[in-house]
Amino acid sequence: MKRPLLAALLAVGALGAAPCAHAADLSLAPLYKAPPSEVSQAYNWTGFYLGLNGGGGWGDSHWQGIGHFDLSGGELGGTAGYNWQLGQTVLGVEGDMDWSHLTGTCPGGVCSTSDSWLSTVRGRVGYAFDRFLPYITGGLATGDIRAATPGLPGGSATNAGWTVGGGVEIALPGNWSAKAEYLHVDLGSFNCGVDCGGAPNENVSLRDNVFRAGVNYHFGWGK
Repeated sequence: MKRPLLAALLAVGALGAAPCAHAADLSLAPLYKAPPSEVSQAYNWTGFYLGLNGGGGWGDSHWQGIGHFDLSGGELGGTAGYNWQLGQTVLGVEGDMDWSHLTGTCPGGVCSTSDSWLSTVRGRVGYAFDRFLPYITGGLATGDIRAATPGLPGGSATNAGWTVGGGVEIALPGNWSAKAEYLHVDLGSFNCGVDCGGAPNENVSLRDNVFRAGVNYHFGWGK
């Protein structure tokens, strides 16, 4: 009688000890840590890039002896730039050269103003939210102002002015990004004079508002 009872007690004790030993084994198991290659890294905007851009604009021209009239047209060109990322702040410099078809005619068709190309060199300051980069920009703008009057030689000049604006750029898979931006451009004025049928001090000015989109290919780290 004593032997069967002792055997039963030993069996119950063994069953109770097994879960405790298993729990102890689990408590000693090391926590899993992902290797460095599995840790997600934030996008880094530092580096050189090249791109294409295109869009359109509207603006106005002022002839001193006639007044203001509207301009509009399309633009297409190339872009090059470099970014430096410091924390979440992104500093950059960007230049572009665009073919332009901005043109307008004054009331009655007695004069017209056009711009056949536009180039800018600008600084950029942005704040990165990983792959999302809003920014402001401004700097030098250069382009031509062409003034014409039917039956007269007309005139043109390459003018340096200024530009300011802003936009947003989004990093895409791979080394690509897409952007959309607005620029206000002021190319100043030039003296067309008697070639445009006006007095010797006939000044012609051009201002433009540009909306454009583009894609850039980045050569830096972080893509």
